[in-house]
Parts: sequence; structure tokens; C-alpha cells
Amino acid sequence: MIGLYREGSSALHTLPASVKLAALLVAGVGATFVRSPTATGAALVVVVLGYALARLSPRVLLAMLRPLLFIVVPLGIFHVVVTGWSRAVVVVGVIVALVLLANLVTLTTRTSDLIDVVVRVCSPLRRIGVNPERVGLMLQLAIRAVPLVVDLARRVRDAQHARGLAASPRAFAVPLIVGALRRADDLGDALAARGLDD
Repeated sequence: MIGLYREGSSALHTLPASVKLAALLVAGVGATFVRSPTATGAALVVVVLGYALARLSPRVLLAMLRPLLFIVVPLGIFHVVVTGWSRAVVVVGVIVALVLLANLVTLTTRTSDLIDVVVRVCSPLRRIGVNPERVGLMLQLAIRAVPLVVDLARRVRDAQHARGLAASPRAFAVPLIVGALRRADDLGDALAARGLDD
């Protein structure tokens, strides 16, 4: 989950948000050049050491890994069958390392600090008509929407189980989509009421 800042006084917590975002960008670009399981393992070790440096418990690390299993396990099996175990380790390892690194940034950086960096980076685009503050607002709303949709999905799933419809994808998807659209409409009305309807 993004946006779950954990209070702390570690070296990573005190590092400026701009430095952490730049490191994340460099890591994302560098990940395209990883070709061996050894390099992948080294990247994973560095990320895990980052969690230790930030004084985050192993439980937090495992909580970040759990949602990834639904993606990386099928992806890993596919690559083992199609391209071999070596490539599977690289692909899965790089994805896990990048996701854990991105989560480490959000766990050690306040969302407001991340938004401020994005607004500063977008400032030169003001010359071509882009409003950096609105870009920041859009990003803030997107970050806030993730836990809201997850909470809505959990409540829909609970209601689905209570009605004995656990095996029906339609009974889950329809209320989830309708609820998400209703929240989006409410948010749009709130923004329009504050003069942000254009």
C-alpha cells in the first residue's frame, strides 16, 4: 500500500524526499540493465538492508511482499516454462526489488513532501500551460484513492460472503464499480464546489 508513512528518526527518514525519489528513478532505469540472478540478488539485499536502516520490522517487509505473491508467482512459473529459471529469477526479483523500494520511499517519506517535490519538478511546465499545483492535487487524490478503494473492496467482499455469493465475480465487481464511481462523483462535486471544476 502506498502512502503509509511510518514515523521515525532513521537516516532514511531524514533524507530529503527529492533524493529518495531520484534514487527510485535511478533504480527503475538501472533495473532494465539487470541480466543475472547474482545482480538481482544483490539488489534485493540492498533493498532489505534499506528496511533495516529505516528500522522497519520484518513484519512490515512481509506485509509489503504478501500482495505481490498473486503477481510474481504466476509470472515466475510462466518464465520458468518459457525462458528458464535464470530469467524467471531476474524478472521476479527485479519486480519485487522495485516494489519494495517504492514502498520503502513511501514508508519513510511524508506524502506531502513527495507531492512538494513533484510540484517543484513540474514548475517549468507552467510555461506551456500546466498548473503544477493541480498536478500535485491530482497525485494526492490518486494516492488517497488507493486505500479508499481497497476499503470499499473489503466491505463489498464481506457483504458478498454474508449473502452467500462468495463464488460470484459479478456480485463482487458490480457493487465495487458502482461504489467507486459514486465516490468519484462525490469527489467531483466537492472539487467543483471549491472552484476546481475546469
